[in-house]
Amino acid sequence: MKKRGMVAVIVLLLIALDQLVKSYIVQQIPLGEVRSWIPNFVSLTYLQNRGAAFSILQDQQLLFAIITLVVVVGAIWYLHKHMEDSLWMVLGLTLIIAGGLGNFIDRISQGFVVDMIHLDFINFAIFNVADSYLTVGVIILLIAMLKEEINGN
Repeated sequence: MKKRGMVAVIVLLLIALDQLVKSYIVQQIPLGEVRSWIPNFVSLTYLQNRGAAFSILQDQQLLFAIITLVVVVGAIWYLHKHMEDSLWMVLGLTLIIAGGLGNFIDRISQGFVVDMIHLDFINFAIFNVADSYLTVGVIILLIAMLKEEINGN
């Protein structure tokens, strides 16, 4: 399978995992309830985030949909242009695309994003699988770009 096809399959699998986890949480945990998953480390809950990160800009779904589409289209364009660059660049962009689309599906279909992961050991926002993809993808992309800059590529 060509690299582009492989990336597309990975994006679809990541989106499917994100949507399956969100569906499970919605079906198994009442809204607002917290359940310990890994004691003193991670709990699961069900929240409806109608804003962005840390629930800022509540109920601005059209704005978030437009921003998400711009970011995802930009990431796809950049991925297409740099498909033969480093594996890390491709991985970072793949995660960003999957994360953006995972949350975009929620916003369009429900008007909110399902969040569920609560870190018990730190006071941090509750997040979801797609948010994890986005965060890790951005970190990987930044490292890949810094590495290229240092190496003069």
